[in-house]
Amino acid sequence: MNINKSEKIDKIPLIGMTERELQDVAIGLGMPKFIGKQLAQWIYQKRVVSFDDMTNLSKKNKALLEEQYCVGRTAPSGWQKSSDGTVKYVFTVAGGRKIESVYIPDHDRATLCVSSQVGCKMNCYFCATGKMGFKAQLTAAEIVNQILSIPPAPEPGQPEMNPLTNIVFMGMGEPLDNFGAVKRVIEILTASWGFDWSPKRITVSTVGKLPELKDLLDNTKVHIAISVHSADSRERGSMMPAQKAFPIQSVMQLLSGYDFSHQRRLSLEYIMWRGVNDDIAHANMLIKLIGNIDCRVNLIRYHAIPGIDLQPCSEERMIMFRNILNKHGITATIRASRGEDIMAACGMLAK
Repeated sequence: MNINKSEKIDKIPLIGMTERELQDVAIGLGMPKFIGKQLAQWIYQKRVVSFDDMTNLSKKNKALLEEQYCVGRTAPSGWQKSSDGTVKYVFTVAGGRKIESVYIPDHDRATLCVSSQVGCKMNCYFCATGKMGFKAQLTAAEIVNQILSIPPAPEPGQPEMNPLTNIVFMGMGEPLDNFGAVKRVIEILTASWGFDWSPKRITVSTVGKLPELKDLLDNTKVHIAISVHSADSRERGSMMPAQKAFPIQSVMQLLSGYDFSHQRRLSLEYIMWRGVNDDIAHANMLIKLIGNIDCRVNLIRYHAIPGIDLQPCSEERMIMFRNILNKHGITATIRASRGEDIMAACGMLAK
């Protein structure tokens, strides 16, 4: 992939713009409105990296665009490949800051875990990203760039990776704390002029930021993943400061008003720590919290990070916990750990 690394950073990137905004760009430069639609097709569907690649634009229009704008694609500044095939990419964003995104191949699926912030404000005790603190919001362009600019192969001689089938907003940051940019990216991913994806290929993970969660539920059809980790309010609050502002009971009450029994899926994420939240009492608290809400529970083995006095629970405990939930009619699965050897697994991203 020959991403143009010479584009000036002071030019305005077009990736991250909607079709209407691209039409406004064209009109502002004295071009016909339909040029905006062509730009959207070239950028999001044909995935070109420069104006030179846009063969149906005149030389004059290309020159006009290049005076103020660039496509905005930026290649990864680094990558690591796990023994399980997972690939972690590093991107450099505004201010020279670094973010990470993770490509996860799985048979006929290929999922990209994208970041929405540099660092995170949520400061969850068990998360390496949270320990960074909050550094900056990513723009829609910087989020879309992660999706467009992962190379088809991480090094010469390797076979091409599968095309992306799914996007999960589970990388660095709390997506609903940067909701304007994330919502715009969802529009780009699902619009006919953009990627034209089904919203069922997209999952947004959140601690449960309530106003934005309601907006996401009402105005998109993407899948929802809620970071629960404990159904005990006091215990969750000690691990996740967001519990004080957005109690998990209030989050579940909001979710109970929506239908997840058909194509749209609700997942509850539950990291398991040895001797903390891995016993029968915690399973029963989780069952009570869920009530009649149609959802699935993803049980996640804790991935240890330096300086945190928590340990992963045993496989036997996870199986026991899963079986209790299953017996109560709740679909629960143990999520396979991916990319732990390159610090790419859940909760390990930090730059």
